[in-house]
Amino acid sequence: MLLFFHTWLCALSFLICAPAFDAKDKLNVLFIMADDMRPTLGCYGDPIVKSPNIDQLASKSKVFLQAYAQQAVCGPSRTSMLTSRRPDTTRLYDFNSYWRVHAGNYTTLPQYFKSRGYTTMSVGKVFHPGIVSNHTDDYPYSWSVPPYHPASFAYEKEKMCRGRDGKLHENLLCAVNVSQMPLATLPDLESTKEATRLLGAAARAGDAFFLAVGFHKPHIPFRIPQEYLSLYPLEKMSLAPDPDVPPGLPSVAYNPWMDLRRREDVRGLNTSFPYGPIPQDFQLKIRQHYFAAVSYIDTQVGRLLSALDELGLADQTLVVFSSDHGWSLGEHGEWAKYSNFEVATRVPLMFYVPDLTTEFGWTEAGKNFPFIDVFNQSEVFKAGSVVRNVVELVDVFPTVSYLAGLRAPHPCPDVSFKVQLCTEGSNLAYNFGRRERGRDSEAIAFSQYPRPSNTPQVNSDLPDLKDIRVMGYSMRSWDYHYTLWVTFDPASFQANMSDIHAGELYMLEDDPFEDNNLYNATHHATLLRKMSYFHPHPHQPDWRSNLRQQLLYITAEMKAGMTSL
Repeated sequence: MLLFFHTWLCALSFLICAPAFDAKDKLNVLFIMADDMRPTLGCYGDPIVKSPNIDQLASKSKVFLQAYAQQAVCGPSRTSMLTSRRPDTTRLYDFNSYWRVHAGNYTTLPQYFKSRGYTTMSVGKVFHPGIVSNHTDDYPYSWSVPPYHPASFAYEKEKMCRGRDGKLHENLLCAVNVSQMPLATLPDLESTKEATRLLGAAARAGDAFFLAVGFHKPHIPFRIPQEYLSLYPLEKMSLAPDPDVPPGLPSVAYNPWMDLRRREDVRGLNTSFPYGPIPQDFQLKIRQHYFAAVSYIDTQVGRLLSALDELGLADQTLVVFSSDHGWSLGEHGEWAKYSNFEVATRVPLMFYVPDLTTEFGWTEAGKNFPFIDVFNQSEVFKAGSVVRNVVELVDVFPTVSYLAGLRAPHPCPDVSFKVQLCTEGSNLAYNFGRRERGRDSEAIAFSQYPRPSNTPQVNSDLPDLKDIRVMGYSMRSWDYHYTLWVTFDPASFQANMSDIHAGELYMLEDDPFEDNNLYNATHHATLLRKMSYFHPHPHQPDWRSNLRQQLLYITAEMKAGMTSL
Protein backbone atom coordinates (compact mmCIF):
# COMPACT_ATOMS: atom_id res chain seq x y z
CA MET A 1 0.00 0.00 0.00
CA LEU A 2 2.96 2.36 0.51
CA LEU A 3 3.55 2.27 -3.25
CA PHE A 4 0.00 3.34 -4.03
CA PHE A 5 -0.02 6.08 -1.38
CA HIS A 6 3.29 7.46 -2.61
CA THR A 7 2.13 7.45 -6.25
CA TRP A 8 -1.13 9.17 -5.27
CA LEU A 9 0.68 11.77 -3.17
CA CYS A 10 3.16 12.55 -5.94
CA ALA A 11 0.37 12.92 -8.48
CA LEU A 12 -1.48 15.35 -6.21
CA SER A 13 1.65 17.37 -5.60
CA PHE A 14 2.04 18.03 -9.33
CA LEU A 15 5.16 15.94 -9.61
CA ILE A 16 7.17 17.86 -7.00
CA CYS A 17 8.37 14.60 -5.58
CA ALA A 18 9.99 11.83 -7.58
CA PRO A 19 9.15 8.19 -6.93
CA ALA A 20 11.77 6.06 -5.25
CA PHE A 21 10.71 2.42 -4.88
CA ASP A 22 12.42 -0.82 -4.11
CA ALA A 23 12.29 -3.41 -6.91
CA LYS A 24 9.75 -5.46 -4.97
CA ASP A 25 7.36 -2.46 -4.95
CA LYS A 26 7.32 -1.83 -8.69
CA LEU A 27 4.05 -2.01 -10.52
CA ASN A 28 3.91 -4.43 -13.43
CA VAL A 29 2.82 -2.99 -16.78
CA LEU A 30 0.39 -4.50 -19.27
CA PHE A 31 0.61 -2.33 -22.37
CA ILE A 32 -2.19 -3.10 -24.88
CA MET A 33 -2.12 -1.66 -28.39
CA ALA A 34 -4.79 -1.93 -31.06
CA ASP A 35 -4.00 -1.29 -34.73
CA ASP A 36 -5.89 1.43 -36.63
CA MET A 37 -8.48 1.85 -33.86
CA ARG A 38 -10.16 5.22 -33.60
CA PRO A 39 -12.09 5.96 -30.36
CA THR A 40 -15.16 4.16 -31.70
CA LEU A 41 -15.98 2.71 -28.29
CA GLY A 42 -18.88 2.83 -25.91
CA CYS A 43 -16.79 4.55 -23.23
CA TYR A 44 -16.07 7.35 -25.71
CA GLY A 45 -19.76 7.86 -26.33
CA ASP A 46 -20.19 5.83 -29.50
CA PRO A 47 -23.85 4.69 -29.59
CA ILE A 48 -23.32 1.80 -32.03
CA VAL A 49 -20.15 -0.10 -31.17
CA LYS A 50 -20.27 -2.87 -28.58
CA SER A 51 -17.07 -2.79 -26.52
CA PRO A 52 -18.00 -3.90 -22.97
CA ASN A 53 -14.59 -5.16 -21.89
CA ILE A 54 -12.70 -2.03 -22.94
CA ASP A 55 -15.53 0.03 -21.44
CA GLN A 56 -15.15 -1.88 -18.17
CA LEU A 57 -11.43 -1.07 -18.19
CA ALA A 58 -12.29 2.57 -18.84
CA SER A 59 -14.69 2.60 -15.89
CA LYS A 60 -11.70 2.03 -13.59
CA SER A 61 -9.19 4.14 -15.50
CA LYS A 62 -8.18 7.68 -16.22
CA VAL A 63 -9.48 8.17 -19.75
CA PHE A 64 -8.09 10.81 -22.11
CA LEU A 65 -10.81 11.84 -24.55
CA GLN A 66 -8.62 13.96 -26.82
CA ALA A 67 -5.41 11.97 -27.40
CA TYR A 68 -3.61 12.29 -30.73
CA ALA A 69 -0.97 10.40 -32.69
CA GLN A 70 1.97 12.29 -34.16
CA GLN A 71 1.64 10.73 -37.64
CA ALA A 72 -1.33 8.71 -38.86
CA VAL A 73 0.49 5.65 -40.14
CA CYS A 74 1.72 2.59 -38.24
CA GLY A 75 5.54 2.60 -38.38
CA PRO A 76 6.18 6.30 -37.73
CA SER A 77 3.48 6.52 -35.06
CA ARG A 78 4.63 3.47 -33.09
CA THR A 79 8.26 4.57 -33.26
CA SER A 80 7.30 8.05 -32.11
CA MET A 81 5.24 6.79 -29.18
CA LEU A 82 7.74 4.14 -28.01
CA THR A 83 10.70 6.55 -28.16
CA SER A 84 8.71 9.63 -27.06
CA ARG A 85 10.25 11.52 -29.99
CA ARG A 86 8.36 13.22 -32.79
CA PRO A 87 8.70 12.15 -36.42
CA ASP A 88 11.06 15.05 -37.18
CA THR A 89 13.38 13.63 -34.50
CA THR A 90 13.08 9.95 -35.43
CA ARG A 91 13.28 11.07 -39.08
CA LEU A 92 10.87 8.30 -39.88
CA TYR A 93 7.95 9.13 -42.18
CA ASP A 94 7.73 5.79 -44.03
CA PHE A 95 8.68 2.15 -43.32
CA ASN A 96 12.21 2.21 -44.71
CA SER A 97 14.64 3.11 -41.92
CA TYR A 98 15.66 2.16 -38.39
CA TRP A 99 15.84 5.14 -36.06
CA ARG A 100 18.93 3.93 -34.17
CA VAL A 101 20.93 4.14 -37.39
CA HIS A 102 18.99 6.79 -39.26
CA ALA A 103 18.51 9.41 -36.54
CA GLY A 104 19.77 8.57 -33.02
CA ASN A 105 20.24 5.67 -30.61
CA TYR A 106 17.12 6.55 -28.63
CA THR A 107 16.01 4.61 -25.57
CA THR A 108 12.56 3.07 -25.96
CA LEU A 109 9.82 2.68 -23.36
CA PRO A 110 10.35 -1.09 -22.89
CA GLN A 111 14.13 -0.63 -23.00
CA TYR A 112 13.87 1.85 -20.14
CA PHE A 113 11.90 -0.64 -18.06
CA LYS A 114 14.34 -3.41 -18.96
CA SER A 115 17.23 -1.25 -17.72
CA ARG A 116 15.41 -0.88 -14.40
CA GLY A 117 15.17 -4.60 -13.78
CA TYR A 118 11.90 -5.48 -15.49
CA THR A 119 11.41 -8.54 -17.64
CA THR A 120 10.13 -7.03 -20.89
CA MET A 121 8.09 -9.08 -23.36
CA SER A 122 6.39 -8.37 -26.69
CA VAL A 123 3.45 -10.21 -28.25
CA GLY A 124 2.02 -9.43 -31.68
CA LYS A 125 2.42 -6.04 -33.35
CA VAL A 126 4.06 -3.60 -30.96
CA PHE A 127 6.89 -2.11 -32.99
CA HIS A 128 6.11 -2.14 -36.68
CA PRO A 129 7.90 -5.15 -38.19
CA GLY A 130 10.59 -4.85 -40.87
CA ILE A 131 13.36 -2.29 -41.32
CA VAL A 132 11.55 0.12 -38.97
CA SER A 133 12.54 -2.09 -36.02
CA ASN A 134 15.66 -3.69 -37.56
CA HIS A 135 13.74 -6.88 -38.52
CA THR A 136 13.92 -7.88 -34.83
CA ASP A 137 11.23 -5.73 -33.17
CA ASP A 138 14.21 -3.92 -31.61
CA TYR A 139 15.42 -7.05 -29.83
CA PRO A 140 17.56 -7.32 -27.73
CA TYR A 141 17.54 -3.58 -26.94
CA SER A 142 13.90 -3.41 -25.91
CA TRP A 143 13.00 -6.96 -24.93
CA SER A 144 14.32 -9.51 -22.46
CA VAL A 145 13.19 -12.40 -24.68
CA PRO A 146 12.59 -12.60 -28.44
CA PRO A 147 9.23 -11.09 -29.42
CA TYR A 148 6.35 -13.41 -30.26
CA HIS A 149 4.53 -13.22 -33.59
CA PRO A 150 1.47 -15.38 -34.29
CA ALA A 151 2.13 -18.00 -36.96
CA SER A 152 -1.23 -17.43 -38.64
CA PHE A 153 -0.27 -13.85 -39.53
CA ALA A 154 1.76 -15.31 -42.42
CA TYR A 155 -1.56 -15.79 -44.23
CA GLU A 156 -2.84 -12.25 -43.69
CA LYS A 157 -1.98 -11.05 -47.19
CA GLU A 158 -2.89 -14.28 -48.93
CA LYS A 159 -6.18 -15.08 -50.65
CA MET A 160 -8.18 -16.06 -47.59
CA CYS A 161 -11.57 -14.48 -48.30
CA ARG A 162 -14.24 -16.59 -49.96
CA GLY A 163 -16.27 -14.68 -52.51
CA ARG A 164 -19.69 -15.26 -53.99
CA ASP A 165 -18.03 -17.29 -56.73
CA GLY A 166 -16.82 -19.78 -54.10
CA LYS A 167 -13.18 -18.91 -54.77
CA LEU A 168 -10.66 -17.36 -52.40
CA HIS A 169 -9.76 -13.70 -52.92
CA GLU A 170 -7.58 -10.98 -51.44
CA ASN A 171 -10.49 -8.83 -50.30
CA LEU A 172 -11.04 -5.96 -47.92
CA LEU A 173 -14.17 -7.54 -46.45
CA CYS A 174 -13.12 -10.90 -45.11
CA ALA A 175 -15.32 -12.32 -42.37
CA VAL A 176 -14.36 -16.00 -42.09
CA ASN A 177 -15.11 -19.30 -40.44
CA VAL A 178 -12.10 -19.60 -38.15
CA SER A 179 -12.12 -23.40 -38.24
CA GLN A 180 -11.53 -23.23 -42.01
CA MET A 181 -8.51 -20.93 -41.72
CA PRO A 182 -4.91 -22.21 -41.91
CA LEU A 183 -3.94 -23.49 -38.46
CA ALA A 184 -7.65 -23.13 -37.54
CA THR A 185 -7.01 -19.82 -35.81
CA LEU A 186 -6.38 -16.10 -36.38
CA PRO A 187 -3.45 -13.88 -35.32
CA ASP A 188 -5.17 -12.05 -32.48
CA LEU A 189 -6.53 -15.29 -31.05
CA GLU A 190 -2.99 -16.63 -30.98
CA SER A 191 -1.63 -13.45 -29.42
CA THR A 192 -4.23 -13.54 -26.66
CA LYS A 193 -3.34 -17.14 -25.86
CA GLU A 194 0.41 -16.42 -25.78
CA ALA A 195 0.01 -13.25 -23.72
CA THR A 196 -2.10 -15.15 -21.18
CA ARG A 197 0.60 -17.82 -20.99
CA LEU A 198 3.27 -15.19 -20.38
CA LEU A 199 1.18 -13.59 -17.64
CA GLY A 200 0.96 -16.98 -15.93
CA ALA A 201 4.71 -17.47 -16.17
CA ALA A 202 5.31 -13.98 -14.82
CA ALA A 203 2.96 -14.59 -11.90
CA ARG A 204 4.84 -17.73 -10.97
CA ALA A 205 8.24 -16.04 -11.29
CA GLY A 206 7.20 -13.10 -9.16
CA ASP A 207 9.47 -10.65 -10.98
CA ALA A 208 8.38 -7.23 -12.19
CA PHE A 209 7.30 -7.40 -15.83
CA PHE A 210 6.43 -5.14 -18.76
CA LEU A 211 4.25 -7.05 -21.21
CA ALA A 212 3.27 -5.31 -24.45
CA VAL A 213 0.46 -6.93 -26.46
CA GLY A 214 -0.21 -5.58 -29.93
CA PHE A 215 -3.41 -6.73 -31.61
CA HIS A 216 -3.57 -6.66 -35.41
CA LYS A 217 -7.15 -5.50 -35.79
CA PRO A 218 -9.13 -3.55 -36.79
CA HIS A 219 -6.38 -3.06 -39.41
CA ILE A 220 -7.41 -4.25 -42.88
CA PRO A 221 -8.12 -6.73 -44.30
CA PHE A 222 -11.10 -7.36 -42.05
CA ARG A 223 -10.23 -11.04 -41.61
CA ILE A 224 -12.29 -11.60 -38.50
CA PRO A 225 -14.60 -14.32 -37.17
CA GLN A 226 -17.82 -14.05 -39.16
CA GLU A 227 -20.08 -14.22 -36.11
CA TYR A 228 -19.13 -10.68 -35.09
CA LEU A 229 -21.00 -9.29 -38.11
CA SER A 230 -24.25 -10.36 -36.46
CA LEU A 231 -23.72 -7.60 -33.89
CA TYR A 232 -24.13 -5.00 -36.63
CA PRO A 233 -27.03 -5.74 -39.03
CA LEU A 234 -26.52 -3.90 -42.30
CA GLU A 235 -29.98 -2.36 -42.13
CA LYS A 236 -28.91 -0.56 -38.96
CA MET A 237 -25.69 0.82 -40.43
CA SER A 238 -25.45 4.46 -41.50
CA LEU A 239 -23.02 6.44 -43.63
CA ALA A 240 -20.47 8.88 -42.24
CA PRO A 241 -22.05 12.22 -41.28
CA ASP A 242 -19.99 13.98 -43.97
CA PRO A 243 -19.36 11.41 -46.75
CA ASP A 244 -18.43 13.94 -49.45
CA VAL A 245 -15.09 15.65 -50.14
CA PRO A 246 -15.41 19.17 -48.66
CA PRO A 247 -15.27 21.90 -51.34
CA GLY A 248 -12.56 23.84 -49.48
CA LEU A 249 -10.23 20.88 -48.87
CA PRO A 250 -6.79 21.46 -50.45
CA SER A 251 -5.92 18.67 -52.87
CA VAL A 252 -2.62 18.08 -51.04
CA ALA A 253 -4.56 17.20 -47.88
CA TYR A 254 -6.65 14.48 -49.52
CA ASN A 255 -5.89 10.82 -48.87
CA PRO A 256 -6.83 8.69 -51.94
CA TRP A 257 -6.98 5.42 -49.89
CA MET A 258 -4.83 3.34 -52.24
CA ASP A 259 -4.51 0.44 -49.81
CA LEU A 260 -8.26 -0.11 -50.10
CA ARG A 261 -8.24 0.28 -53.88
CA ARG A 262 -5.73 -2.58 -54.19
CA ARG A 263 -8.14 -5.09 -52.62
CA GLU A 264 -9.94 -7.30 -55.12
CA ASP A 265 -13.46 -6.49 -53.94
CA VAL A 266 -12.79 -2.73 -53.97
CA ARG A 267 -11.08 -2.96 -57.37
CA GLY A 268 -14.23 -4.54 -58.70
CA LEU A 269 -16.20 -1.40 -57.86
CA ASN A 270 -14.33 0.56 -60.59
CA THR A 271 -14.22 3.77 -58.56
CA SER A 272 -12.47 6.65 -60.29
CA PHE A 273 -9.14 7.95 -58.97
CA PRO A 274 -8.70 9.91 -56.76
CA TYR A 275 -12.08 11.21 -55.61
CA GLY A 276 -14.53 8.67 -57.01
CA PRO A 277 -16.82 7.65 -54.14
CA ILE A 278 -17.36 4.08 -53.07
CA PRO A 279 -20.99 2.99 -53.68
CA GLN A 280 -23.10 3.57 -50.60
CA ASP A 281 -24.04 -0.07 -50.09
CA PHE A 282 -20.35 -1.00 -49.98
CA GLN A 283 -19.61 1.90 -47.62
CA LEU A 284 -22.12 0.44 -45.19
CA LYS A 285 -20.40 -2.94 -45.40
CA ILE A 286 -17.00 -1.38 -44.65
CA ARG A 287 -18.40 0.34 -41.58
CA GLN A 288 -20.11 -2.88 -40.48
CA HIS A 289 -16.86 -4.85 -40.77
CA TYR A 290 -14.83 -2.19 -38.97
CA PHE A 291 -17.23 -2.12 -36.01
CA ALA A 292 -17.27 -5.92 -35.93
CA ALA A 293 -13.46 -5.93 -35.85
CA VAL A 294 -13.52 -3.55 -32.87
CA SER A 295 -15.86 -5.93 -30.99
CA TYR A 296 -13.58 -8.84 -31.90
CA ILE A 297 -10.63 -6.99 -30.32
CA ASP A 298 -12.75 -6.09 -27.32
CA THR A 299 -13.25 -9.80 -26.68
CA GLN A 300 -9.48 -10.39 -26.77
CA VAL A 301 -8.90 -7.50 -24.37
CA GLY A 302 -11.54 -8.96 -22.05
CA ARG A 303 -9.83 -12.35 -22.01
CA LEU A 304 -6.49 -10.74 -21.27
CA LEU A 305 -7.83 -8.60 -18.43
CA SER A 306 -9.77 -11.47 -16.87
CA ALA A 307 -6.50 -13.44 -16.83
CA LEU A 308 -5.00 -10.66 -14.67
CA ASP A 309 -7.78 -11.29 -12.17
CA GLU A 310 -7.46 -15.07 -12.23
CA LEU A 311 -3.69 -14.83 -11.68
CA GLY A 312 -4.01 -12.34 -8.84
CA LEU A 313 -2.15 -9.65 -10.80
CA ALA A 314 -4.83 -6.98 -11.26
CA ASP A 315 -3.91 -5.17 -8.04
CA GLN A 316 -0.22 -5.11 -8.96
CA THR A 317 -0.38 -4.17 -12.63
CA LEU A 318 -0.72 -0.84 -14.42
CA VAL A 319 -2.76 -1.31 -17.61
CA VAL A 320 -2.48 0.98 -20.62
CA PHE A 321 -4.79 0.76 -23.61
CA SER A 322 -4.33 2.75 -26.81
CA SER A 323 -3.89 2.56 -30.59
CA ASP A 324 -1.29 3.80 -33.05
CA HIS A 325 -3.74 6.15 -34.85
CA GLY A 326 -7.33 6.36 -36.02
CA TRP A 327 -9.06 5.40 -39.27
CA SER A 328 -11.42 7.25 -41.60
CA LEU A 329 -14.76 5.55 -42.21
CA GLY A 330 -15.94 7.65 -45.13
CA GLU A 331 -15.58 11.08 -43.54
CA HIS A 332 -14.56 13.68 -46.16
CA GLY A 333 -14.92 10.94 -48.78
CA GLU A 334 -11.77 9.29 -47.33
CA TRP A 335 -10.95 5.85 -45.97
CA ALA A 336 -8.06 4.48 -43.89
CA LYS A 337 -5.60 6.84 -42.18
CA TYR A 338 -2.87 8.89 -43.96
CA SER A 339 -4.04 12.42 -43.06
CA ASN A 340 -4.03 15.04 -40.31
CA PHE A 341 -7.78 14.91 -39.81
CA GLU A 342 -9.33 14.15 -36.42
CA VAL A 343 -10.60 10.73 -37.51
CA ALA A 344 -7.08 9.70 -38.57
CA THR A 345 -5.06 11.10 -35.66
CA ARG A 346 -7.32 10.72 -32.61
CA VAL A 347 -6.90 7.54 -30.56
CA PRO A 348 -8.26 5.96 -27.38
CA LEU A 349 -5.94 6.33 -24.40
CA MET A 350 -6.59 5.09 -20.86
CA PHE A 351 -4.52 4.17 -17.81
CA TYR A 352 -5.64 1.80 -15.06
CA VAL A 353 -3.54 2.29 -11.91
CA PRO A 354 -4.32 0.03 -8.90
CA ASP A 355 -5.67 1.92 -5.88
CA LEU A 356 -5.39 5.22 -7.78
CA THR A 357 -7.99 4.97 -10.53
CA THR A 358 -10.01 2.04 -9.22
CA GLU A 359 -12.02 4.40 -7.02
CA PHE A 360 -13.92 5.35 -10.17
CA GLY A 361 -15.26 1.86 -10.87
CA TRP A 362 -16.97 -0.99 -9.12
CA THR A 363 -15.59 -4.41 -8.27
CA GLU A 364 -17.58 -7.63 -8.49
CA ALA A 365 -16.80 -10.24 -5.84
CA GLY A 366 -13.18 -9.22 -5.61
CA LYS A 367 -12.72 -9.16 -9.39
CA ASN A 368 -11.61 -6.07 -11.23
CA PHE A 369 -12.19 -7.36 -14.75
CA PRO A 370 -14.76 -10.18 -15.03
CA PHE A 371 -14.99 -11.25 -18.68
CA ILE A 372 -18.03 -9.92 -20.55
CA ASP A 373 -19.44 -11.78 -23.53
CA VAL A 374 -20.06 -9.16 -26.20
CA PHE A 375 -22.87 -11.31 -27.64
CA ASN A 376 -24.72 -11.31 -24.31
CA GLN A 377 -23.84 -7.87 -23.06
CA SER A 378 -26.13 -6.37 -20.45
CA GLU A 379 -23.78 -4.08 -18.51
CA VAL A 380 -23.23 -0.51 -19.62
CA PHE A 381 -20.05 1.21 -18.44
CA LYS A 382 -18.98 4.83 -18.52
CA ALA A 383 -15.44 6.13 -18.34
CA GLY A 384 -14.42 6.44 -14.71
CA SER A 385 -12.60 9.76 -14.78
CA VAL A 386 -12.01 11.68 -17.98
CA VAL A 387 -9.57 14.29 -19.22
CA ARG A 388 -10.99 16.38 -22.04
CA ASN A 389 -7.92 18.51 -22.69
CA VAL A 390 -5.61 17.67 -25.57
CA VAL A 391 -2.73 15.20 -25.06
CA GLU A 392 -0.37 13.26 -27.35
CA LEU A 393 1.04 9.75 -27.74
CA VAL A 394 4.55 11.08 -27.04
CA ASP A 395 3.22 11.64 -23.50
CA VAL A 396 2.78 7.91 -22.90
CA PHE A 397 6.46 7.08 -22.19
CA PRO A 398 6.99 9.57 -19.32
CA THR A 399 3.53 8.93 -17.89
CA VAL A 400 3.80 5.13 -17.77
CA SER A 401 7.30 5.34 -16.33
CA TYR A 402 6.26 7.64 -13.54
CA LEU A 403 3.05 5.84 -12.64
CA ALA A 404 4.84 2.48 -12.49
CA GLY A 405 7.31 3.85 -9.93
CA LEU A 406 10.24 4.91 -12.12
CA ARG A 407 11.53 8.38 -12.78
CA ALA A 408 10.04 9.95 -15.87
CA PRO A 409 12.69 10.83 -18.49
CA HIS A 410 13.78 14.46 -18.50
CA PRO A 411 12.46 16.74 -21.25
CA CYS A 412 14.63 16.70 -24.35
CA PRO A 413 16.83 19.68 -25.15
CA ASP A 414 15.99 21.68 -28.26
CA VAL A 415 18.30 19.51 -30.34
CA SER A 416 18.33 15.95 -29.04
CA PHE A 417 19.65 13.67 -31.79
CA LYS A 418 22.59 12.64 -29.59
CA VAL A 419 20.57 12.25 -26.38
CA GLN A 420 19.60 8.64 -25.76
CA LEU A 421 17.01 9.08 -23.01
CA CYS A 422 14.66 12.06 -22.89
CA THR A 423 11.07 12.87 -23.79
CA GLU A 424 9.45 15.25 -26.22
CA GLY A 425 6.15 14.64 -24.48
CA SER A 426 4.70 15.57 -21.10
CA ASN A 427 4.20 13.58 -17.92
CA LEU A 428 0.42 13.33 -17.56
CA ALA A 429 0.58 12.05 -13.97
CA TYR A 430 -0.71 15.38 -12.67
CA ASN A 431 -4.09 14.32 -14.12
CA PHE A 432 -4.26 11.39 -11.71
CA GLY A 433 -5.71 11.61 -8.24
CA ARG A 434 -7.87 14.62 -9.05
CA ARG A 435 -10.61 15.73 -11.39
CA GLU A 436 -9.82 17.85 -14.39
CA ARG A 437 -10.05 21.50 -13.43
CA GLY A 438 -11.50 22.67 -16.70
CA ARG A 439 -10.75 23.69 -20.22
CA ASP A 440 -7.11 24.42 -21.08
CA SER A 441 -7.17 26.42 -24.30
CA GLU A 442 -3.36 26.39 -24.48
CA ALA A 443 -3.02 22.60 -24.59
CA ILE A 444 -1.95 21.60 -28.11
CA ALA A 445 -1.33 18.37 -30.00
CA PHE A 446 0.95 18.24 -33.02
CA SER A 447 0.80 15.90 -35.98
CA GLN A 448 2.25 15.84 -39.46
CA TYR A 449 1.86 14.04 -42.75
CA PRO A 450 4.09 13.87 -45.86
CA ARG A 451 3.00 14.06 -49.49
CA PRO A 452 4.86 13.57 -52.77
CA SER A 453 2.92 16.28 -54.57
CA ASN A 454 0.25 18.95 -54.29
CA THR A 455 -2.21 16.68 -56.06
CA PRO A 456 -3.19 13.10 -55.15
CA GLN A 457 -0.85 10.47 -56.58
CA VAL A 458 -0.81 6.68 -56.31
CA ASN A 459 1.86 7.06 -53.58
CA SER A 460 0.23 9.97 -51.73
CA ASP A 461 -0.84 7.77 -48.83
CA LEU A 462 2.64 6.54 -47.99
CA PRO A 463 5.44 8.14 -50.02
CA ASP A 464 8.98 6.89 -49.58
CA LEU A 465 11.29 9.41 -47.92
CA LYS A 466 13.03 10.22 -51.22
CA ASP A 467 9.69 11.14 -52.80
CA ILE A 468 8.44 13.51 -50.10
CA ARG A 469 8.11 17.06 -51.40
CA VAL A 470 5.45 18.52 -49.10
CA MET A 471 4.90 18.19 -45.34
CA GLY A 472 1.68 19.07 -43.58
CA TYR A 473 2.41 20.40 -40.08
CA SER A 474 -0.71 20.38 -37.97
CA MET A 475 -1.66 21.63 -34.52
CA ARG A 476 -4.86 21.09 -32.62
CA SER A 477 -6.27 22.69 -29.51
CA TRP A 478 -9.65 22.57 -27.82
CA ASP A 479 -10.95 25.18 -30.27
CA TYR A 480 -8.87 25.00 -33.44
CA HIS A 481 -7.22 22.74 -35.95
CA TYR A 482 -4.62 24.55 -38.03
CA THR A 483 -2.39 23.00 -40.72
CA LEU A 484 0.28 24.37 -43.06
CA TRP A 485 1.41 22.35 -46.08
CA VAL A 486 4.97 23.46 -46.91
CA THR A 487 7.92 22.48 -49.07
CA PHE A 488 10.05 19.69 -47.61
CA ASP A 489 13.55 18.53 -48.64
CA PRO A 490 13.96 14.80 -47.88
CA ALA A 491 17.75 14.94 -48.27
CA SER A 492 18.24 17.51 -45.51
CA PHE A 493 15.01 16.86 -43.57
CA GLN A 494 14.35 20.59 -43.82
CA ALA A 495 10.98 22.26 -44.25
CA ASN A 496 10.71 25.68 -45.88
CA MET A 497 7.98 27.33 -43.85
CA SER A 498 7.96 30.39 -46.07
CA ASP A 499 6.95 28.27 -49.08
CA ILE A 500 3.34 27.48 -48.21
CA HIS A 501 1.45 25.22 -50.62
CA ALA A 502 -1.87 25.24 -48.80
CA GLY A 503 -3.44 25.76 -45.41
CA GLU A 504 -6.36 24.52 -43.33
CA LEU A 505 -8.12 26.22 -40.45
CA TYR A 506 -11.13 24.62 -38.74
CA MET A 507 -13.09 26.09 -35.84
CA LEU A 508 -14.01 22.94 -33.97
CA GLU A 509 -16.91 24.21 -31.86
CA ASP A 510 -18.93 25.15 -34.95
CA ASP A 511 -17.34 22.61 -37.28
CA PRO A 512 -16.54 19.42 -35.30
CA PHE A 513 -16.27 17.31 -38.47
CA GLU A 514 -13.69 19.66 -40.04
CA ASP A 515 -15.65 20.32 -43.24
CA ASN A 516 -15.42 24.11 -43.47
CA ASN A 517 -11.84 25.22 -44.20
CA LEU A 518 -11.52 28.92 -43.29
CA TYR A 519 -7.88 29.35 -44.27
CA ASN A 520 -8.59 31.18 -47.52
CA ALA A 521 -11.71 33.00 -46.34
CA THR A 522 -11.49 36.67 -47.33
CA HIS A 523 -12.51 38.02 -43.93
CA HIS A 524 -9.62 36.09 -42.34
CA ALA A 525 -6.93 37.44 -44.65
CA THR A 526 -5.68 40.08 -42.22
CA LEU A 527 -5.50 37.59 -39.39
CA LEU A 528 -3.61 35.05 -41.47
CA ARG A 529 -1.12 37.66 -42.68
CA LYS A 530 -0.41 38.54 -39.05
CA MET A 531 -0.06 34.86 -38.22
CA SER A 532 2.56 34.49 -40.97
CA TYR A 533 5.04 36.22 -38.70
CA PHE A 534 4.88 33.16 -36.48
CA HIS A 535 5.30 30.50 -39.18
CA PRO A 536 7.36 27.77 -37.52
CA HIS A 537 10.40 25.93 -38.75
CA PRO A 538 10.27 22.37 -37.38
CA HIS A 539 14.04 22.06 -37.14
CA GLN A 540 14.51 25.29 -35.21
CA PRO A 541 14.45 24.98 -31.42
CA ASP A 542 11.29 27.08 -30.97
CA TRP A 543 9.08 25.62 -33.71
CA ARG A 544 6.42 24.33 -31.32
CA SER A 545 6.53 27.58 -29.34
CA ASN A 546 5.87 29.43 -32.56
CA LEU A 547 2.90 27.18 -33.27
CA ARG A 548 1.55 27.97 -29.84
CA GLN A 549 2.03 31.67 -30.49
CA GLN A 550 -0.13 31.37 -33.56
CA LEU A 551 -2.90 29.72 -31.62
CA LEU A 552 -2.68 32.16 -28.72
CA TYR A 553 -2.84 35.01 -31.22
CA ILE A 554 -6.05 33.61 -32.72
CA THR A 555 -7.52 33.33 -29.22
CA ALA A 556 -6.59 36.91 -28.40
CA GLU A 557 -8.10 38.14 -31.65
CA MET A 558 -11.33 36.33 -30.90
CA LYS A 559 -11.54 37.69 -27.37
CA ALA A 560 -10.87 41.19 -28.62
CA GLY A 561 -13.62 40.82 -31.20
CA MET A 562 -11.25 41.74 -34.03
CA THR A 563 -12.44 38.91 -36.25
CA SER A 564 -15.70 37.13 -36.92
CA LEU A 565 -14.19 33.66 -36.42
